[in-house]
Amino acid sequence: MKARPTWLDEGGFTATVLVLSLVGVAMIYSAGVLEVPSRITEGLWLRQGFFLGAGIVGLLLVSRFPSRMFEWAAMPAYVLAVGVLAVTLVVGSGAGTAEGVKSFLSIGGFRFQPAEAAKIATVLALAVLLARRDDPPRYLRDLLTPAALVAVPLVLVLLQPDLGTALAFVGIFFAMIFWARTPWPLIIFAASPGVALILAYSARVWSVYIVLLAIGLYLYRYRLYLVESVSVILANVAAGAVAQPLWNSLADYQRNRLLVFLDPGLDPRDAGWQLIQSKVAVGSGGLLGKGFTAGTQKRLAFIPEQHTDFIFSVLGEEFGFIGTLLLLALFGFLFLRMIRMAEAARTPFAGMFIFGILGIWFTHVFINVGMTVGVVPITGIPLPFISYGGSFLLMSWLAAATVVAVANADP
Repeated sequence: MKARPTWLDEGGFTATVLVLSLVGVAMIYSAGVLEVPSRITEGLWLRQGFFLGAGIVGLLLVSRFPSRMFEWAAMPAYVLAVGVLAVTLVVGSGAGTAEGVKSFLSIGGFRFQPAEAAKIATVLALAVLLARRDDPPRYLRDLLTPAALVAVPLVLVLLQPDLGTALAFVGIFFAMIFWARTPWPLIIFAASPGVALILAYSARVWSVYIVLLAIGLYLYRYRLYLVESVSVILANVAAGAVAQPLWNSLADYQRNRLLVFLDPGLDPRDAGWQLIQSKVAVGSGGLLGKGFTAGTQKRLAFIPEQHTDFIFSVLGEEFGFIGTLLLLALFGFLFLRMIRMAEAARTPFAGMFIFGILGIWFTHVFINVGMTVGVVPITGIPLPFISYGGSFLLMSWLAAATVVAVANADP
């Protein structure tokens, strides 16, 4: 019988979430200390503090709910979340860094992003689905239902369009099938069409990749049905075929973001401005940084969206390499606690859910930090507990509350 998570696991998890959130409020305050007038100075840190308080209250309440309740509510919550996402495509609006998309709903003056709740609902539904299996997925066909479950909200989010949030659903899928003990070759084959789409920029590279994939499928042939191997090849060929039409369908600013990721100097005054200024801010912080509220790039508002998508750049400028290292160490400690809690979970559902939430937050951290330093293209995705965003912070705390609740579940 598995032991319950220790006080260090749950206490360390909750304490780390609180510390990260307090750091976020402080950095949002600093982002508003400017030499030029800006809406960032309008007390956004107070609003973030209000949602932090609401999140703490939510954790105290939701963490006491029985785990069975979350299992019972998983599928209804998923259906409701998908329905709300569909409604958002019709009556939704933009906000903040996402003015041009239909990502937000307004109810009584309160604006929220339904996709944040949809992430948690998807993790719940997928945890129920995968926990009911007696054996790990052995064939690609075993991944079709989980993939379809994730694909529905993912496509609805892409139609908004919100690529950054959609990537979080990809993180959910691969994190949870990994925790379901899916063999590595199956995970690689499942991810291969996405890789083919990226590599299609070069016909030579794509051709070599297809040959290597075919070799891998041949070596793994005794564990796959022939139709599965053929389907993988066809899916990769299709991904390569749609790459150019998909590129042509992107808006100019979307194509520019990908191009300046490869070379920011192509458009230093427009599309490349964000990445250039972000890297300048992070690099100018040096070892110890310029001090709290003292970042010059930040004070002159050179850092784009410095209270949301690029808040890591503010922290890097003001606290330097040591500060960013400590922040990443906090996230690392949080993820290690979650892994321990998932391992010690006494029900398959609990372990699946905890690791699914970890998949969301890890995807956000990787993409957000990566885009501020030029490792990944800019997609506009917030840093958990740090970036400004009331609904995102509140839903993150509710997710943390559910993690605590299911971690204590009895078998």
